Amino acid sequence: MKFGYFDDQNREYVITQPETPLPWINYLGCQAYFGIISNTAGGYSFYRDARLRRLTRYRYNNAPFDLGGRYVYLRDEESGQFWSPSWQPTRSKLEDYSCRHGMGYTVIGSTANGIEAHTRYFVPLDENLEVWQLTVTNHRKTRRESPLSPRSSSACGTPRMTLPTSSATFRPGRSRSKTA
Repeated sequence: MKFGYFDDQNREYVITQPETPLPWINYLGCQAYFGIISNTAGGYSFYRDARLRRLTRYRYNNAPFDLGGRYVYLRDEESGQFWSPSWQPTRSKLEDYSCRHGMGYTVIGSTANGIEAHTRYFVPLDENLEVWQLTVTNHRKTRRESPLSPRSSSACGTPRMTLPTSSATFRPGRSRSKTA
């Protein structure tokens, strides 16, 4: 079964469906901050030491479930339906899906209910932080209210010290409202 292909021009591996046999991962990082991200936004991040300084929660040997990671939820206010552009953890039906693993970044995107969303995950050079850059496009002819909610499971050090699931702090950046 074919799950994706190499895009030689963009130097990326493109995954075309979310249900791979096991999580297909990419590495994000720079000097001291690192992360591992799967094709459905699972994985974890850490500062200098993956065992002792984990920042986000991840259970080893969790395969093939790939739970715990960097998730963004969108909700259609009119219908009440919600989904995640990365497919996990909601596993909602998507009209279109792609994951592009490149050198030091991953872009996961999908379309559901006429709303397209792509999240680019990367670690900027010389920074100890991770950026989630979300782009949402409404392909419907009518304006839609679609609140978003980013989530990440926090950790504090070793797996035995893991904290309960919590929400990441969200600081909105620039946004442009546009109907396609």
